Parts: sequence; C-alpha cells; structure tokens
Amino acid sequence: MNRLRPWLLAVGGAGLAALLVAACLDLPEFGGRRHPYGDRAVRAALARHTANTIASVNFDQRAYDTLGETSILFAAVLGCVVLLRQAQGEHRAPPEPAEVARPVRRYALLVLPVALVTGLYVIAHGQLSPGGGFQGGVVAATALHLLYLGADYGALERARPLGVYETSDALAVSAYLVLGLAGVLAGTAFLANTLLPYGTFNTLSSGGTVPLLNAAVGMEVASAVVVLLAHFLDQAVEIEEEPGS
Repeated sequence: MNRLRPWLLAVGGAGLAALLVAACLDLPEFGGRRHPYGDRAVRAALARHTANTIASVNFDQRAYDTLGETSILFAAVLGCVVLLRQAQGEHRAPPEPAEVARPVRRYALLVLPVALVTGLYVIAHGQLSPGGGFQGGVVAATALHLLYLGADYGALERARPLGVYETSDALAVSAYLVLGLAGVLAGTAFLANTLLPYGTFNTLSSGGTVPLLNAAVGMEVASAVVVLLAHFLDQAVEIEEEPGS
C-alpha cells in the first residue's frame, strides 16, 4: 500500500497539471480586447446596481466562495483559541504598565479614532469603492490595538471585552448563512441576490443583499482578528509557566 501511494500521487498530479495546461491554453490572449469573464462580471454588477464589480463578484456572483473563505477564517480562529488557551501548569500574571515614549503615545492615540473610522468607512462603502468587509475589518481591528502601543495592555483589555467579540464573530457568520437561507425561503436560491430592491446605482442602499453580506463579513473579520490577537497577546504578556513546571 505504501508503494502505491506515490504512484497515485503522481497520476493525480499529472492529471491536474494536464487540466491546468489545457485551461491556460484556452485563456483569452494577454492584452487583447476579448475579456469574457470580466465582461460578464461587469454586466452582472451593473445589472444589480453594484458599482464595485469586485464586491459584486465576492458577495453576489460568487457568494458561495466567500462563505467558504469566511468559514475558513472562523475555523482558523477557533483552532487558535483552543490551542492557545491557558493550560495546566500556567498562570496569569497581570502585566505591569510599560513606559511609552511621549511621541508614540500621542501619535497612537491621535491615529486610533481616524483608523477606526476609516475601517468602518471601508466596510460601509464596500459595494461602491475599492475595499469591503475583509479589508475594512482588518483595519478596524488593528486600529483598536493602537491602545496597546499608545497606552498599555490594561487599557486594551478594557476596550475589547473578549466575550463580546467572540459572540459577534459567531453571530456574523450566522448572519451570512441566514441571509443565504432567506433566499431559499423566498423561493429562489441560496445566497441569490433577489431579496431586496437593487436601489439607486452608486448609493449606500444599492446592490440588493451585497451591502448586508459585506457588513456581515466585515463584522466577522474584525471580531476574528481581535480574538486572534487577544490570545496571542495573552501568551506573550500575561500567561506564564508555574515555577518548577
């Protein structure tokens, strides 16, 4: 059986390579005017009043893929939480406030609200301009951690109650699923963009369900990044081994 595995891997790899080569040979000419996939994506985005074609692809035309990516992030964070939890032989040592250089403190605390609003703006305007839930969620989550640089770890802990972010992470993933199931209950297909009016093109209320799915992903990404960084920071700052263990 062990000798058969390399041959199975080789045959499978050769078949995959042949399919990739065949697909590449059938691609449109580089730099040419024929772009069948892009043209279809743009037409679909305009038909559903979504100014940002990439958002239309992510949350409408290929919403299934985005659900998979969101689920992968959720599962990855869940795995890290399990692996980084406080184990036997470890205890928590409250960190001492560290001395922060005055320019660093001023810059971090001045930039924090600007970065947070920027992240929320990117999420809210994801269907209109470059960006969206993934990018805005990361910006909003990392903006919160400027408290760690500008103040101390205690201030960050007070500003991010971990249980709230863990709950919002799960609720955001559930909201994405519920929006998909709502399409089924309405008599269409899972994640079909048919529940809401498409609205006026290039406005916040345009795109049908795209803004809602985008907001759910933004909430999930922001919460997931906060939870992930919280557990890594706990390991680096608070959790220590018991003496003699």
